[in-house]
Amino acid sequence: MTARTPFGESPTQRNKPILFRPSRAIGKSWRVRRAEVLSVAVLLLGGCTVGPKYVRPAAEVPADYKESANFKTAQPSDASAKGKWWEVYGDPQLDALEEQVSVSNQSLKAAQAQFLEARAAIRTVRAGYFPTVTVGASASGNRQSQNRALASNTALGNYADYQLPPIDAAWEPDVWGRVRRAVEAARSEAQATAADLANIDLSLHAELALDYFQLRGLDSQKQLLDSTVTSYERALQLTDSRYKGGIASAVDVAQAQTQLETTRAQAADVEVDRTAFEHAIAVLIGKPPYQFSQQSSPLANPPPAIPPGLPSDLLERRPDIAAAERRVQEANAQIGVARAAYFPIFALTGGGGFESSRIGNLLDGPSGFWSLAGSAAELIFDGGQRRGISEEARANYDKSVDTYRQTTLTAFQEVEDNLAALRILEDEAKTQNAAVAAAEHSLDLSNSRYKGGVANYLEVTTAQSAALGNERAAVDVLTRRMAASVLLVKALGGSWNVSQIPSL
Repeated sequence: MTARTPFGESPTQRNKPILFRPSRAIGKSWRVRRAEVLSVAVLLLGGCTVGPKYVRPAAEVPADYKESANFKTAQPSDASAKGKWWEVYGDPQLDALEEQVSVSNQSLKAAQAQFLEARAAIRTVRAGYFPTVTVGASASGNRQSQNRALASNTALGNYADYQLPPIDAAWEPDVWGRVRRAVEAARSEAQATAADLANIDLSLHAELALDYFQLRGLDSQKQLLDSTVTSYERALQLTDSRYKGGIASAVDVAQAQTQLETTRAQAADVEVDRTAFEHAIAVLIGKPPYQFSQQSSPLANPPPAIPPGLPSDLLERRPDIAAAERRVQEANAQIGVARAAYFPIFALTGGGGFESSRIGNLLDGPSGFWSLAGSAAELIFDGGQRRGISEEARANYDKSVDTYRQTTLTAFQEVEDNLAALRILEDEAKTQNAAVAAAEHSLDLSNSRYKGGVANYLEVTTAQSAALGNERAAVDVLTRRMAASVLLVKALGGSWNVSQIPSL
């Protein structure tokens, strides 16, 4: 008697597809066997998911900001604009430029493409849930020579063979949750990439606002210097007239001329910096520098009030914190993927179709065939590879937790830095404005003394330098206040919220 395996094949046929011809004799036994196979499949599908359950890592959050006591209670009108935070500055030119960043900035487009890539990776990993199925068709014919060696009339070598479709399927059930953990990791990475996109978007809009207010600050400097040049030109004319009348000396004329040319040089130097900021803005809005120019618009008003809110809100408002937290979950899921490698791998394979030597009866019932097989494999020895992969996954998780906590600490630092900067610069602006008023009064007195012949022109030039220096310092303080305001909005996350991360 020939030995048979549990699936009915002889030992010499174990490596060949199992062919069945439907018949009444085997119908009942196949129905029983099919029920057994389905039961096993259900058990395999149930499975379990190995690896640690994700818990969001704890981060130290202060009850309040150190600088919050110096800010008034927020009113509804003080809150940052929803969606377009730059609108709180009430500047139409800035609004128009910011809109162009969202449409034309190339770095933002690259970040969007990176998010789409990460989202597509989820589909790639998720395909592991399902079997792979291939289908095809084949036809072959053969005719052997009757004059060949050992030819026999009873065993002709001529035949034709047709197969349709046939279908082959292979499936590895996700018994231990390896695919589920891999999908979880891919989803977390895609969500982190979405948060990265939001962070890049926030950074680019903030950078544009910074460059814009720096440019306007330089416009204020240029306006001040041009006005001062006009005043110095009148002073030179007066001094030259006094010299021709024998009242002033040539030294006075030379000093007036020096003061005028020095101020003209300073005005020209401001143009260099302004041009650089104009070019930077052009690149941010996706244009070549030669295609963009920004009209002069000196700063006039101080920045609006930006309420910081509560420190606990920062964890929900900063996209970089959200990205770091999502990568913690990704690293946690990778531990599960590594852990699943310790357990057996189950696989089901099967196929079926129609086969015949004549195309006329190819689709008849007796031409049908099918095969079904199952397997299980367990890795016994790998030289410590799985252990190394598991330890690597755990170390990566620890690193991601540390990165998350450091990102949180940095966020609190940035908020505190800019709250302090706004408070200190506001006090400095008051002091500097007083210094400007005192310097202008001193200049008026020096001019009067010079015209009255009581003082020489050196006293006038000294008072002129002091007045100009203080006026430029006042403009610089206002520019720094606007920059600190933008940086505070960025540190607070703009108008972003963690609820904007897609669920995928």
